[in-house]
Amino acid sequence: MATRRKPDSDTDNGVPLTAGMPGGTIRPPTSSARRSPFLPTRLEAQLIAIYPLTLLLGSVFSIISPSNRAAPYSATLQSHPTEFAPSYFAQKKNIFNVYFVKQGWFWTTLAFAVFVTFHPGFGQGASARRIRAVMRYGVVTTWWCFMTQWFFGPPLIDRGFRFTGGQCEIIRDPEAREEMSNTREYITAATCKAVGGTWKGGHDISGHVFLLILGSSLLWLEFLPALTRVEGLRDGRLITLPDGKVASVAVEKELVKSEGEATARGVKFALGVAALMWWMLLMTAAYFHTWFEKFTGLLVAFAALWTVYFLPRGVFQVRAWLGMPGV
Repeated sequence: MATRRKPDSDTDNGVPLTAGMPGGTIRPPTSSARRSPFLPTRLEAQLIAIYPLTLLLGSVFSIISPSNRAAPYSATLQSHPTEFAPSYFAQKKNIFNVYFVKQGWFWTTLAFAVFVTFHPGFGQGASARRIRAVMRYGVVTTWWCFMTQWFFGPPLIDRGFRFTGGQCEIIRDPEAREEMSNTREYITAATCKAVGGTWKGGHDISGHVFLLILGSSLLWLEFLPALTRVEGLRDGRLITLPDGKVASVAVEKELVKSEGEATARGVKFALGVAALMWWMLLMTAAYFHTWFEKFTGLLVAFAALWTVYFLPRGVFQVRAWLGMPGV
């Protein structure tokens, strides 16, 4: 009589288990195992698709709206002149643009800090989850700084503008240019406007699109896995283990006592900030910038998000430092 082989205690249907991890919590990879760990789950892809669809919706609205088509558009200002603005949100000095969008990273930082400080899913004190979340925020913030604030001199957006042929309008005046040193010639958009010049001529990546997508996505990707049991945002994510095998992220999950509790502590404010960022992204798409400027803003934001939230899934060494939300 044939005897049954005793299953290996260290595996469950080919998925490695970690010490202290109950076997019932591990789900073997199904057809999703054919998906690369570097790619989002189906649900994540649907959520991420909201951003290009928002830009598309706003851009189409700007074309078909009678009020938009009737209002002149200034390529230099990258907006409608104030006196012809077809909507309150089309004015650069609207209160949401001045105090929210232009201070966008402050609001992102505040919302993230509230979430990381008060949500019980991070454990108590300086837990590994909390430290890694702060490190992810630090990497994203560094990318934001390099693109919009400083990169060993002018930020990358301004460097790209100059590289594509743009410059400060005052430099186009030969007499004014002769009076400037080579160092002063390579000024940023902010300093150009400060001296009364006009920043024009090159390709200007939409900083608003970049900021609004980067900030709101950081918040969504951080707090959604901590709030929902939906598999596509939690255990449905795949990772590459040190031995090269692909498994569910559940094999590395730390059990936190309060993880299973449905709680909105520390999340409501972050949710409000992310929602307002989405609305202002729609307004930006409808009233500001060209199609290509908005598209490149989307690309540079997605590059940072992929590096911080998807690259660690397939590279164990990176994941050891940055971790993953909800893990």
